[in-house]
Amino acid sequence: MNYVPKWLLATCVLATSPGLAALQQTPAKAPESAVSPVPAVVPYSDYADLVVASPVIVDATVRSEIRLKPAEAPDVPQNAVRLYIEADVTALIRGTGAVPPRIGYTIDVPLDSRGRPPRYRKMRVLLFARGVANNQGQIQLVRSDAQRNWTAANEALTRRIVREVLAPDTPPTVTGIGNAFYTAGDLPGEGETQIFLTTADHRPISLNVQRRPDQPPRWSVALSEVVDEAAPPPARQTLLWYRLACSLPATLPDAALHGSDADNAVVREDYATVLDGLGSCDRTSGSVAK
Repeated sequence: MNYVPKWLLATCVLATSPGLAALQQTPAKAPESAVSPVPAVVPYSDYADLVVASPVIVDATVRSEIRLKPAEAPDVPQNAVRLYIEADVTALIRGTGAVPPRIGYTIDVPLDSRGRPPRYRKMRVLLFARGVANNQGQIQLVRSDAQRNWTAANEALTRRIVREVLAPDTPPTVTGIGNAFYTAGDLPGEGETQIFLTTADHRPISLNVQRRPDQPPRWSVALSEVVDEAAPPPARQTLLWYRLACSLPATLPDAALHGSDADNAVVREDYATVLDGLGSCDRTSGSVAK
């Protein structure tokens, strides 16, 4: 018979209620209340969203699951159920301190056509989470889809993004467009567009488009005051590409433009060149994690 002690039920409520669970060091977004389906193939941006939001990332194997009663989980969406899961930790992929060999967490999952939840026992999973205050053995998933099936490819992608996020030269989080200018050159058809972006930590980042006579525009990204005109655009499925492709607006705001109508038209054209070169953000989950 599965028995859930009262202290554990209190922890379950704490771990699923936005605003109640304290974060460990790094702030993260509260979990969504709705159950979100997990796509069969998850693009880079979905994993980047999860890594950025998660101060704790764990590779673990589910040991047991207990279905909580409706009275113990009154805010669960319709046709879903909340499970309390205990899992044995295989590896800590991201975290500021040690985790115990066994951890517990709750997850809201949809019921099947027979009214039954999925079975996770013995399943190996990747958990994207934050810690629970004053309870080292409990974690809180950062989103409703933050339990992911483990595969070698999923783990490798997660670890790669973690290294990018924690690197000393990690690119800043883009929050918008600051100012944009076009400066004409000495020759017809020659000029440079500079688009300065705003960032969460006020570090500089700019988009630079060089125009040369009888040549297509060439663009690059500068992460300092120094612009390297020879630098290639960021490669897809890198953190810098993700920061840009998933954050830049579809059009330049009028407030960013300060030149003549003709110069502003060139800036808009060059900005469209940058967006076309980046390609669309491959996010499928619909959730944005800053």
